[in-house]
Amino acid sequence: MSTGRFGLIVVAVVLVTAAIAVVWTPFDPQQVEISNRWAPPGSPHLLGTDASGRDILSLLIAGARTTVLVAVGSGIVATIIGVALAALGALTVRWVRESVAVLVDILIAFPVLIIAMMISAVWGGSLGVVIWSVGIGFGVNIARVTRPELRRVLHSDFVLAGRASGLTPAQNLVRHLLPNVAPVFIVQLSWSMAVAVLAEAGLSYLGFGAPVTQPSWGLLLAELQQFITVHPLSVVWPGLAITLTVLGLNLLGDGLREATDPTLSRSPFATRRARLHIPEVVS
Repeated sequence: MSTGRFGLIVVAVVLVTAAIAVVWTPFDPQQVEISNRWAPPGSPHLLGTDASGRDILSLLIAGARTTVLVAVGSGIVATIIGVALAALGALTVRWVRESVAVLVDILIAFPVLIIAMMISAVWGGSLGVVIWSVGIGFGVNIARVTRPELRRVLHSDFVLAGRASGLTPAQNLVRHLLPNVAPVFIVQLSWSMAVAVLAEAGLSYLGFGAPVTQPSWGLLLAELQQFITVHPLSVVWPGLAITLTVLGLNLLGDGLREATDPTLSRSPFATRRARLHIPEVVS
Protein backbone atom coordinates (compact mmCIF):
# COMPACT_ATOMS: atom_id res chain seq x y z
CA MET A 1 0.00 0.00 0.00
CA SER A 2 1.40 3.41 -0.98
CA THR A 3 1.76 6.14 1.61
CA GLY A 4 -0.68 8.36 -0.27
CA ARG A 5 -3.34 5.64 -0.22
CA PHE A 6 -2.78 5.10 3.50
CA GLY A 7 -3.19 8.84 4.09
CA LEU A 8 -6.41 8.83 2.07
CA ILE A 9 -7.79 5.95 4.17
CA VAL A 10 -6.95 7.73 7.43
CA VAL A 11 -8.56 10.98 6.26
CA ALA A 12 -11.65 9.08 5.06
CA VAL A 13 -11.99 7.34 8.44
CA VAL A 14 -11.79 10.69 10.26
CA LEU A 15 -14.41 12.22 7.94
CA VAL A 16 -16.77 9.27 8.37
CA THR A 17 -16.28 9.38 12.15
CA ALA A 18 -17.09 13.09 12.22
CA ALA A 19 -20.23 12.50 10.15
CA ILE A 20 -21.34 9.71 12.48
CA ALA A 21 -20.72 11.94 15.52
CA VAL A 22 -23.37 14.37 14.26
CA VAL A 23 -26.14 11.82 14.85
CA TRP A 24 -24.70 9.15 17.16
CA THR A 25 -22.10 8.38 19.80
CA PRO A 26 -22.00 5.29 22.06
CA PHE A 27 -22.67 7.49 25.12
CA ASP A 28 -23.38 11.14 25.75
CA PRO A 29 -19.87 12.71 25.59
CA GLN A 30 -20.70 15.14 28.39
CA GLN A 31 -22.51 12.68 30.64
CA VAL A 32 -20.77 12.63 34.04
CA GLU A 33 -20.94 9.45 36.15
CA ILE A 34 -18.71 9.81 39.20
CA SER A 35 -19.51 6.27 40.29
CA ASN A 36 -18.09 4.98 37.00
CA ARG A 37 -14.86 7.01 36.92
CA TRP A 38 -11.69 5.40 35.54
CA ALA A 39 -13.47 2.29 34.31
CA PRO A 40 -10.95 0.05 32.48
CA PRO A 41 -11.31 -0.63 28.73
CA GLY A 42 -13.95 -3.24 28.10
CA SER A 43 -17.69 -3.61 27.88
CA PRO A 44 -19.56 -1.29 27.66
CA HIS A 45 -16.79 1.38 27.64
CA LEU A 46 -14.39 0.08 25.00
CA LEU A 47 -11.66 2.63 25.80
CA GLY A 48 -12.58 3.18 29.43
CA THR A 49 -13.73 6.36 31.16
CA ASP A 50 -12.03 9.50 32.46
CA ALA A 51 -11.93 11.15 35.89
CA SER A 52 -15.55 12.31 35.51
CA GLY A 53 -16.87 8.97 34.31
CA ARG A 54 -17.28 10.12 30.70
CA ASP A 55 -16.83 7.55 27.95
CA ILE A 56 -13.46 8.20 26.24
CA LEU A 57 -14.53 6.61 22.93
CA SER A 58 -17.55 8.91 22.74
CA LEU A 59 -15.34 11.91 23.46
CA LEU A 60 -12.96 10.88 20.67
CA ILE A 61 -15.79 10.41 18.17
CA ALA A 62 -17.32 13.77 19.07
CA GLY A 63 -13.87 15.38 18.98
CA ALA A 64 -13.43 14.26 15.37
CA ARG A 65 -16.27 16.60 14.45
CA THR A 66 -14.38 19.54 15.97
CA THR A 67 -11.18 18.51 14.19
CA VAL A 68 -12.89 18.31 10.78
CA LEU A 69 -14.66 21.62 11.38
CA VAL A 70 -11.38 23.39 12.11
CA ALA A 71 -9.50 21.71 9.23
CA VAL A 72 -12.18 22.46 6.64
CA GLY A 73 -12.96 25.93 7.96
CA SER A 74 -9.33 27.02 8.08
CA GLY A 75 -8.81 25.44 4.65
CA ILE A 76 -11.60 27.59 3.18
CA VAL A 77 -10.20 30.75 4.78
CA ALA A 78 -6.67 29.87 3.64
CA THR A 79 -7.93 29.24 0.10
CA ILE A 80 -9.65 32.60 -0.18
CA ILE A 81 -6.74 34.54 1.30
CA GLY A 82 -4.07 32.55 -0.53
CA VAL A 83 -5.69 32.85 -3.98
CA ALA A 84 -6.44 36.55 -3.48
CA LEU A 85 -2.89 37.42 -2.40
CA ALA A 86 -1.32 35.22 -5.09
CA ALA A 87 -3.47 36.84 -7.81
CA LEU A 88 -2.64 40.34 -6.56
CA GLY A 89 1.03 39.42 -6.40
CA ALA A 90 1.13 37.99 -9.92
CA LEU A 91 -1.42 39.74 -12.13
CA THR A 92 -1.36 43.39 -11.08
CA VAL A 93 0.96 46.30 -11.79
CA ARG A 94 4.50 46.23 -10.49
CA TRP A 95 4.09 48.45 -7.42
CA VAL A 96 1.10 46.38 -6.25
CA ARG A 97 3.02 43.12 -6.80
CA GLU A 98 5.98 44.38 -4.79
CA SER A 99 3.73 45.67 -1.99
CA VAL A 100 1.95 42.31 -1.75
CA ALA A 101 5.30 40.48 -1.69
CA VAL A 102 6.50 42.65 1.21
CA LEU A 103 3.20 42.15 3.07
CA VAL A 104 3.42 38.37 2.65
CA ASP A 105 7.03 38.35 3.89
CA ILE A 106 5.99 40.32 6.97
CA LEU A 107 2.98 38.16 7.80
CA ILE A 108 4.80 34.89 7.23
CA ALA A 109 7.32 35.85 9.94
CA PHE A 110 4.65 35.48 12.64
CA PRO A 111 3.96 31.90 13.81
CA VAL A 112 0.34 30.81 13.51
CA LEU A 113 0.08 29.82 17.18
CA ILE A 114 1.33 33.24 18.30
CA ILE A 115 -1.23 34.98 16.08
CA ALA A 116 -4.01 32.77 17.44
CA MET A 117 -2.99 33.39 21.05
CA MET A 118 -2.87 37.16 20.47
CA ILE A 119 -6.34 37.14 18.88
CA SER A 120 -7.69 34.88 21.65
CA ALA A 121 -6.38 37.26 24.30
CA VAL A 122 -8.60 39.98 22.80
CA TRP A 123 -11.65 38.07 21.57
CA GLY A 124 -11.53 35.04 23.86
CA GLY A 125 -10.82 31.43 23.01
CA SER A 126 -13.20 29.85 20.52
CA LEU A 127 -13.20 27.66 17.42
CA GLY A 128 -13.90 30.73 15.30
CA VAL A 129 -10.68 32.34 16.50
CA VAL A 130 -8.76 29.14 15.73
CA ILE A 131 -10.26 28.85 12.23
CA TRP A 132 -9.55 32.46 11.28
CA SER A 133 -6.07 32.67 12.80
CA VAL A 134 -4.95 29.36 11.26
CA GLY A 135 -6.60 30.23 7.94
CA ILE A 136 -4.88 33.61 7.76
CA GLY A 137 -1.52 32.15 8.70
CA PHE A 138 -1.60 29.37 6.14
CA GLY A 139 -3.29 31.51 3.50
CA VAL A 140 -0.11 33.59 3.50
CA ASN A 141 1.97 30.41 3.08
CA ILE A 142 -0.19 29.30 0.16
CA ALA A 143 0.13 32.72 -1.47
CA ARG A 144 3.90 32.66 -1.17
CA VAL A 145 4.17 29.26 -2.88
CA THR A 146 1.43 29.80 -5.48
CA ARG A 147 2.50 33.28 -6.64
CA PRO A 148 5.68 32.15 -8.48
CA GLU A 149 3.70 29.38 -10.19
CA LEU A 150 1.13 31.92 -11.37
CA ARG A 151 3.91 34.12 -12.70
CA ARG A 152 5.38 31.16 -14.58
CA VAL A 153 2.09 30.10 -16.16
CA LEU A 154 1.26 33.73 -16.97
CA HIS A 155 3.89 33.68 -19.76
CA SER A 156 2.56 30.49 -21.36
CA ASP A 157 1.28 30.52 -24.92
CA PHE A 158 -2.28 29.48 -24.05
CA VAL A 159 -2.58 32.35 -21.54
CA LEU A 160 -1.32 34.83 -24.14
CA ALA A 161 -3.76 33.37 -26.65
CA GLY A 162 -6.61 33.77 -24.19
CA ARG A 163 -5.62 37.36 -23.58
CA ALA A 164 -5.49 37.99 -27.36
CA SER A 165 -8.96 36.48 -27.77
CA GLY A 166 -10.40 39.09 -25.43
CA LEU A 167 -10.46 37.30 -22.06
CA THR A 168 -10.31 39.61 -19.06
CA PRO A 169 -7.63 39.01 -16.38
CA ALA A 170 -10.28 37.49 -14.10
CA GLN A 171 -11.47 35.12 -16.86
CA ASN A 172 -7.89 34.14 -17.65
CA LEU A 173 -7.29 33.48 -13.96
CA VAL A 174 -10.28 31.15 -13.66
CA ARG A 175 -9.97 29.35 -17.02
CA HIS A 176 -6.22 28.98 -17.41
CA LEU A 177 -4.10 30.08 -14.47
CA LEU A 178 -5.77 28.43 -11.48
CA PRO A 179 -6.26 25.01 -13.16
CA ASN A 180 -2.56 24.92 -14.04
CA VAL A 181 -1.37 25.76 -10.52
CA ALA A 182 -3.98 23.51 -8.89
CA PRO A 183 -1.50 20.66 -8.12
CA VAL A 184 0.79 22.96 -6.13
CA PHE A 185 -2.18 24.60 -4.44
CA ILE A 186 -3.86 21.31 -3.46
CA VAL A 187 -0.67 19.96 -1.91
CA GLN A 188 -0.10 23.13 0.10
CA LEU A 189 -3.73 23.10 1.22
CA SER A 190 -3.55 19.49 2.46
CA TRP A 191 -0.39 20.26 4.43
CA SER A 192 -1.99 23.40 5.85
CA MET A 193 -5.00 21.39 7.01
CA ALA A 194 -2.67 18.92 8.72
CA VAL A 195 -1.00 21.70 10.68
CA ALA A 196 -4.44 23.20 11.39
CA VAL A 197 -5.41 19.98 13.18
CA LEU A 198 -2.22 20.18 15.21
CA ALA A 199 -2.74 23.88 15.92
CA GLU A 200 -6.31 23.32 17.13
CA ALA A 201 -5.15 20.56 19.45
CA GLY A 202 -2.32 22.71 20.77
CA LEU A 203 -4.52 25.78 21.29
CA SER A 204 -7.22 23.73 23.00
CA TYR A 205 -4.52 22.15 25.17
CA LEU A 206 -3.38 25.65 26.19
CA GLY A 207 -6.94 26.86 26.77
CA PHE A 208 -7.22 29.09 23.68
CA GLY A 209 -9.23 26.75 21.47
CA ALA A 210 -12.48 24.88 21.88
CA PRO A 211 -14.65 25.74 24.91
CA VAL A 212 -14.94 23.15 27.67
CA THR A 213 -18.50 22.35 26.58
CA GLN A 214 -17.33 21.16 23.13
CA PRO A 215 -15.40 17.88 22.83
CA SER A 216 -11.90 18.33 21.43
CA TRP A 217 -8.92 16.03 21.21
CA GLY A 218 -6.57 18.72 22.50
CA LEU A 219 -8.86 19.55 25.40
CA LEU A 220 -9.25 15.86 26.26
CA LEU A 221 -5.48 15.42 26.16
CA ALA A 222 -5.02 18.38 28.51
CA GLU A 223 -7.51 16.92 30.98
CA LEU A 224 -6.10 13.38 30.90
CA GLN A 225 -2.39 14.29 31.07
CA GLN A 226 -2.82 15.29 34.73
CA PHE A 227 -3.35 11.59 35.50
CA ILE A 228 -0.69 10.18 33.19
CA THR A 229 1.28 8.60 36.03
CA VAL A 230 -1.81 6.83 37.40
CA HIS A 231 -3.75 6.05 34.21
CA PRO A 232 -1.21 6.29 31.36
CA LEU A 233 -3.32 4.33 28.87
CA SER A 234 -6.07 6.97 28.83
CA VAL A 235 -3.68 9.59 27.42
CA VAL A 236 -2.71 7.32 24.52
CA TRP A 237 -6.10 7.54 22.76
CA PRO A 238 -6.37 11.30 22.08
CA GLY A 239 -2.65 11.51 21.34
CA LEU A 240 -2.95 8.64 18.86
CA ALA A 241 -5.97 10.23 17.19
CA ILE A 242 -4.13 13.54 16.71
CA THR A 243 -0.96 11.82 15.47
CA LEU A 244 -2.74 9.58 12.94
CA THR A 245 -4.86 12.44 11.57
CA VAL A 246 -1.87 14.75 11.08
CA LEU A 247 0.15 11.88 9.58
CA GLY A 248 -2.72 10.95 7.26
CA LEU A 249 -3.09 14.50 5.94
CA ASN A 250 0.67 14.84 5.42
CA LEU A 251 0.89 11.51 3.59
CA LEU A 252 -2.12 12.46 1.50
CA GLY A 253 -0.35 15.69 0.55
CA ASP A 254 2.74 13.72 -0.46
CA GLY A 255 0.60 11.35 -2.51
CA LEU A 256 -1.11 14.22 -4.28
CA ARG A 257 2.27 15.78 -5.02
CA GLU A 258 3.54 12.53 -6.57
CA ALA A 259 0.34 12.07 -8.57
CA THR A 260 0.21 15.61 -9.98
CA ASP A 261 3.89 16.47 -10.45
CA PRO A 262 5.27 14.81 -13.63
CA THR A 263 8.85 15.11 -12.34
CA LEU A 264 7.97 12.86 -9.38
CA SER A 265 5.61 10.35 -11.01
CA ARG A 266 6.87 6.81 -11.53
CA SER A 267 5.01 6.11 -14.78
CA PRO A 268 7.11 5.90 -18.00
CA PHE A 269 4.85 8.39 -19.77
CA ALA A 270 5.19 10.93 -16.97
CA THR A 271 8.97 10.39 -16.88
CA ARG A 272 9.21 11.06 -20.61
CA ARG A 273 7.01 14.12 -20.22
CA ALA A 274 9.19 15.38 -17.38
CA ARG A 275 12.32 15.02 -19.52
CA LEU A 276 10.72 17.07 -22.27
CA HIS A 277 9.59 19.78 -19.86
CA ILE A 278 11.66 22.94 -20.10
CA PRO A 279 11.00 25.47 -17.32
CA GLU A 280 10.21 28.93 -18.55
CA VAL A 281 12.20 31.89 -17.29
CA VAL A 282 10.10 34.45 -15.47
CA SER A 283 11.41 37.95 -15.42
